[in-house]
Amino acid sequence: MSRSDLLIKLVEAGSQNDQSMLERTVAALVAEARAKQHHTLADRLSGVLDQGKLSRAPRAVGGTVLPEKIRDLIIERPARRSLDDVILAPEVAAEIRDLIEEQQQSALLQSHSLEPRNRAMLVGPPGNGKTSLAEAIAHELALPFFVARYESLVGSYLGETASRLKRVFDFARATPCVLFLDEFDAIGKERGDTHETGEIKRVVSSLLMQIDDLPSYTVLICATNHPELLDRAVWRRFQVRVDLEAPTAREIRGWLAPFAAEARVPVAKIANALNGSSFAEIEEFVLSVRRKMVMLHNSRSTADIVSQQIRIWQKRHRDEAGGAPLDGLKQPNRSSNAARYRPANSRQPR
Repeated sequence: MSRSDLLIKLVEAGSQNDQSMLERTVAALVAEARAKQHHTLADRLSGVLDQGKLSRAPRAVGGTVLPEKIRDLIIERPARRSLDDVILAPEVAAEIRDLIEEQQQSALLQSHSLEPRNRAMLVGPPGNGKTSLAEAIAHELALPFFVARYESLVGSYLGETASRLKRVFDFARATPCVLFLDEFDAIGKERGDTHETGEIKRVVSSLLMQIDDLPSYTVLICATNHPELLDRAVWRRFQVRVDLEAPTAREIRGWLAPFAAEARVPVAKIANALNGSSFAEIEEFVLSVRRKMVMLHNSRSTADIVSQQIRIWQKRHRDEAGGAPLDGLKQPNRSSNAARYRPANSRQPR
């Protein structure tokens, strides 16, 4: 939205005593000022808001003020994990770092009539780091991390989903942030699918327009386990597309090395037992061992606890696989924020 349009909306909000419109418009002016590095102006505008009703509005986890119309549609999560806490393939790490550096050097790019990339699609099986990576990007950029809530976003009435999506994107346009849409195939399905209703086609068309209108200072990250279901027009909207595959044996050993050293257990013993697992499952195993260690108060050796948990783990996966061998375990259809994340007290060079 242009500066002149924002000023007109500001006057309209004042004349109509529309507090909600006033807050949105001033927030958009603050975002525009910060994008242009006019921090003094942005701070003064924010100060005016803080003196009014906005300062008493309910705040999200990270302290961001969420307008009433979208409080049920998105949730803010604290972004505590850095990019160094996430295990990535070298080419994926390089691509993500380029995205982050472009955002950090946006003023330089804009001085050459260029815009930083701000839309990324993450693809991969559940439990292998999509949410963790999105959180890490928000952490590196020092931006609020907002996650869409599909249980509230998707409506059963005609036009309801598209209307709610528009509200979310309107907020994102006015608030520099990282907006994360997980399970993106739920709303970005192929419009040519004869089994889909006309409603989902309208939702996708509206979604594509909303994505196109995002300013470069708002970073949109989408994730999917089923890229084959996405509409073909969706793909060209994303400048960055990365695959987060299941961990290799080498990555599993690297992830487990700090824990194995702490537990005084050969890393190969644990890594071989967990071969074929996702990062989320590996994290779950380590947490199970840690809980046992705390509850038993050192009455048993860590090696014994690890061996017991390995037997439990193997039996569980044999049952899930119907008695099949452990190599190449099928991963449960679930995801976790813990995926690919190395706990802070076990951080090691990759």
